Amino acid sequence: MNYTTEELMIVAASKQLDDEEVVFVGTGLPMLACLVAKATHAPNLFMLFESGIIDPKPSHLAKGVGDFRLLKGATKRTSLNYVLTLLQGGYIDVGFLGAAEVDQYGNINSTFIGGNYTAPKLRLPGSGGANDIASNAKRTLVIMPHQKRKFKRNLSYLTTPGFLTGGDSRAQAGLIGGGPSRVITDKAILDFEPISKKMRLLAVHPGVTTEEVQELTEFELLISDDISVTTEPTEEELSIIRELDKEGIYVNKNLA
Repeated sequence: MNYTTEELMIVAASKQLDDEEVVFVGTGLPMLACLVAKATHAPNLFMLFESGIIDPKPSHLAKGVGDFRLLKGATKRTSLNYVLTLLQGGYIDVGFLGAAEVDQYGNINSTFIGGNYTAPKLRLPGSGGANDIASNAKRTLVIMPHQKRKFKRNLSYLTTPGFLTGGDSRAQAGLIGGGPSRVITDKAILDFEPISKKMRLLAVHPGVTTEEVQELTEFELLISDDISVTTEPTEEELSIIRELDKEGIYVNKNLA
């Protein structure tokens, strides 16, 4: 079966979502993963966006969280303040995030790379709602490419909290959310060991080795006692993705 790396990531991420969960979701691969989940095993998945759009049923893929195409079939259109109060009230089951950098405890940088805050080598978009999402959602999912420059021993800047310094440091900081549960990359699926809260390799994608994943990670990964291989996408799942992203906005059309 032919599929792209992005399609494999989308399907793997979709399987992390359960029916009737409330997901605070960004556009791009997270939105595609949610729509695949809704079309397959989680028809009652409830999506909301930072722009205040709640539970849309888009027929065309949005290019941003405020894209008017997201308004189609929406239950409600409110405001940033309203959806953030839902986070603070503990109503959000899953926060779905990307990252420029991530460390062994699932802390995320999306602010700058290199240099310092006032004189960075590369300025990034910043938190947006990501800090609020990761601080308050019951759990978070992260989806990103697996590269050594992104899986860092030390972040250039801590934008969004994961498990901070590990152990019970997140709870000690007073964060009500449960923290990151999975990191889905183009090479593997990772979780966090329950006691130390260090990142752990859970599954590799077809054709990828444990050694390759470690080579692409600056810090030392914990390794699950039972490494599995990610299930390949089905024809149904691929057809859903390709129908949604006909123009190849988020999914590379060059098959892996």
